[in-house]
Amino acid sequence: MNIAVVGANRGIGLEFCKQLSPNNNVYAFCRKSTNELNNLQLKQVIESCEVTCPNSLHGAVAKLSADKIDWLIHVSGVLKSESLDNFNVDTIKKQFEVNSIGPILSYKAFSSHLCAGSKYAVLSSRMGSVADNSSGGMYGYRMSKAAINMAAVSLANDLKDKDVQVLILHPGYVRTDMTGGKGLIDVEESVCGLIKIMTEKNMSQTGTFWHTNGEQLPW
Repeated sequence: MNIAVVGANRGIGLEFCKQLSPNNNVYAFCRKSTNELNNLQLKQVIESCEVTCPNSLHGAVAKLSADKIDWLIHVSGVLKSESLDNFNVDTIKKQFEVNSIGPILSYKAFSSHLCAGSKYAVLSSRMGSVADNSSGGMYGYRMSKAAINMAAVSLANDLKDKDVQVLILHPGYVRTDMTGGKGLIDVEESVCGLIKIMTEKNMSQTGTFWHTNGEQLPW
């Protein structure tokens, strides 16, 4: 398969490249590459890919050497922490820009490379689940992830006629730079579960929301 990973230079994105590259053609998109990414056996590493900028995204995708992408995986995201006492409007806006709008801009940039049978996976978070929110706080992250959940369901409905599947994925509480090394699972376990979900799901499950452990999550 031809697989494009957006946000590939570290953490979950880098692990997708590691696990998928032995048996697939992997195209890594990022703002700036790393030695670890460059040392993988990938088809291409494409830099200067900013998910909040349509021109940057389209410019990066224009360098893609593949005509068709079977799997597009959007990993890029940002996590900030706000509370009622620290309701930082600037960081909330930034999270909406990256977490909510970025994945839709990413689809639009790659749309001509996605054909019948292609799958688009958006990394979201169970923190975007209204039903699952029992602790409050984290206003920008929660709101931005709820927004991309809604947007991804709209995208799934819009793409049904094209036979392009959309999956919304929660990686779990993963020990990465984003979480400051805190978490319940390692990145290897998280990505292994996400790949299993992407492999198993079909068009009858487009627009659905899944935990890396295989559990379907509530809205």
